[in-house]
Amino acid sequence: MKRRQFLRSVALGAAGMGFAPDAMAAFSDSESDVDVTNDPELELALLRTRHFNEHLPGDAYLDPAQFKILESTVRRLERLQQVIGYGNFYLLDFDEAVKLAAEKPRVGLFTRAELDFMEMIFHETASTYGFMGKKPLKNLTDRTPRQEVVKVPFTGNFLFKGQAVEVYRRIRRDIGDQVILTSGVRSVPKQFLLFLTKAYEASGNLSLASRSLAPPGYSFHGVGDFDVGQVGFGEANFTARFVETHVFKKLREFGYTQMRYPQDNLLGVRFEPWHVKVVV
Repeated sequence: MKRRQFLRSVALGAAGMGFAPDAMAAFSDSESDVDVTNDPELELALLRTRHFNEHLPGDAYLDPAQFKILESTVRRLERLQQVIGYGNFYLLDFDEAVKLAAEKPRVGLFTRAELDFMEMIFHETASTYGFMGKKPLKNLTDRTPRQEVVKVPFTGNFLFKGQAVEVYRRIRRDIGDQVILTSGVRSVPKQFLLFLTKAYEASGNLSLASRSLAPPGYSFHGVGDFDVGQVGFGEANFTARFVETHVFKKLREFGYTQMRYPQDNLLGVRFEPWHVKVVV
């Protein structure tokens, strides 16, 4: 799969959505005070963040052949995670993933098409499909040194030693045991699995996937950021309802809400009040 072919097929997918020119009007949001009058680019940017889980005008799609490769890649990554364990998978680098998959009969060797596909996803500029955030991990084979992380008890997650651990400890000290770490360090393969699974569920819509989950290489979970939640709140910790919780109110009170993805951000990413920004 050549990069030029990938770009062309994505562009065709976006153009083939079939939206009328004034389709965005159907998604207007009267709840915000942001004035988008006579600013189509701002209107589209806010449309993406407010309606992050919907198929929108200009979204980029994989073609049917690429979607098949996407599916097989997701299934193989899922099997690898199951075989080596969720905790180990958080720290697994790309080269280790390829090697272990080949060694584990239950997982199976990554095909050439799957490897080319993952390389293409990693190296493609995410702004092509609407994600405007920075890319802290530049290399597909970037590693998470085990000696630089610590496992947080009773969470199944890891944090980077130093600033990330210190911030989390201060949060626990200030807020108490109602706050829990919901997601910490994520390796490149872990971010691949999250992002590609979302793209698969969205019928190959890379734009929709990127509004909820950063593409591989673009996640700040790979360099220090982490997510927190309210004990007992479950999956709702990853929704806008999190702002209603005691934990969020305390995060705001103690000044921990310098958000990476604030409400109505222009990065093409949904509002993430649970995401603790550690790395500047």
